[in-house]
Amino acid sequence: MQETPEHTELRRTVANIVANDINPFVDEWEAAEIMPLHDICKKLGQAGVLGISKPAEFGGMDLDYSFEIAFAEEMGHIKAQGPSTAIGVQTNMATPALAAHGSDELRQEFLAPAIAGDMVGCIGVTEQGSGSDVSSVRSFARNDGDDYVISGNKMFISNSIQADWMCMLCNTDEDNGPHRNKTLIMVPMKAKGISKQKLKKLGLLCSDTGNINFDEVRVPQRYRIGEEGMGFKYQMEQFQEERLYAVARTVIFLEDALEETIEYARQRVAFGRPILDNQVMHYKMAEMQSQLEAIRSLLYRATDLYVAGGEVTKLASMAKYLAGVLAAEMPGQLLQFWGGQGFMAETRISRVFRDMRLVSIGGGASEVMLQIVSKEMGILPRRS
Repeated sequence: MQETPEHTELRRTVANIVANDINPFVDEWEAAEIMPLHDICKKLGQAGVLGISKPAEFGGMDLDYSFEIAFAEEMGHIKAQGPSTAIGVQTNMATPALAAHGSDELRQEFLAPAIAGDMVGCIGVTEQGSGSDVSSVRSFARNDGDDYVISGNKMFISNSIQADWMCMLCNTDEDNGPHRNKTLIMVPMKAKGISKQKLKKLGLLCSDTGNINFDEVRVPQRYRIGEEGMGFKYQMEQFQEERLYAVARTVIFLEDALEETIEYARQRVAFGRPILDNQVMHYKMAEMQSQLEAIRSLLYRATDLYVAGGEVTKLASMAKYLAGVLAAEMPGQLLQFWGGQGFMAETRISRVFRDMRLVSIGGGASEVMLQIVSKEMGILPRRS
């Protein structure tokens, strides 16, 4: 991935927002277990960075995806993963299919205000028993005249408590099989028949997460994204951008935690010398930095291929898997170096420990990433 002056300028813009409008308030938001998502999105929208790769006619920049990766890396410098999760849902999880396959009318109604920061979106895929197994989604949208009538439940949905709309994956057919019976539908979150339950989590405390129930929710069929029955395919496309975003911000978030730990280990003296001087310490730090660089190189290779119009399912899944493994292991190792201080809630490494645990679960579990890679390699056994 070639860094240009335009990438640098974008980074500078985002870094200023992170430094002035997000990081000073992260502790407050984490304590409240909520963040003012509409206010943050409005600031980002005014800066023009919520639609970096989206069509210019709807307020986007129409830039290639390498600029989204630069944006994601700057999001990694936020001092908690909650805000970067919420913002990433808006930019790289709930809007790609709408931007690529939605009608002009639909994009004007939902995408343009999302890019401007006037509306907040969420993505409705996960259900009980159908998290990583997207084909098992059971929510159903039946045809009724010019409308869909939706019943079902979505769980663990980021942004859903504050969101104005949901890009929702539903079954719209009972006969065409699990990969050809699903449709993505834009659902206003104030529609009659929607109820919400805010959830408490281990980490990402200020990113609101909810269980959402749909009881005969009526929306016009013109709110369908693209063709009926193509929802599974569209969602698989969205997952690629979600995973690349997740890897980019995770590498930076872990790298910042590593640098903070190095500085602490340089200052902390035990048995007459800085603990960083112990071989077990500086060797482990070097190992972690090597792993981060390897994942970053894979990410950049995948990004270049994606920008060129290539298929990145295999590379993106590999990168997501490796990032998930490191995110599950590295924070615990870093926390150990902080000793008792690392166990204190006011020390940021404890937040890193909690926040990073989701990386190997959300957006496709690590085991599912290996399943995808196995399929791409041609070694996955066929289901009977």
